[in-house]
Amino acid sequence: QVELVESGGGLVQPGGSLRLSCAASGFTFRNYAMYWYRQALGKERELVARIGSNGGATNYADSVKGRFTISRDNTKNAVFLQMNNLKPEDTGVYYCTGAAKWGQGTQVTVSS
Repeated sequence: QVELVESGGGLVQPGGSLRLSCAASGFTFRNYAMYWYRQALGKERELVARIGSNGGATNYADSVKGRFTISRDNTKNAVFLQMNNLKPEDTGVYYCTGAAKWGQGTQVTVSS
């Protein structure tokens, strides 16, 4: 059974940092690209970052380039999203996805 479990969200002030984690199980993690999406209240879900199966290729939404870094550890079946210089517009529920499955999401709130 494929399962993705996100953690690491929370409330942070503008300019702060958070590191999201996603623990994967139930599939051969190293064979799949992984993605982070987010959804703000009242808006559509949007792609934030993508990482290739071996971690060698990464892509980012223009809105987060230079501030967010996606990474993965194939020995631990985990993918991460380091978020720096957070802005109020980064607020939303962040989802990990891969192998056609989605996690339950973790809330990120950027507010003073």
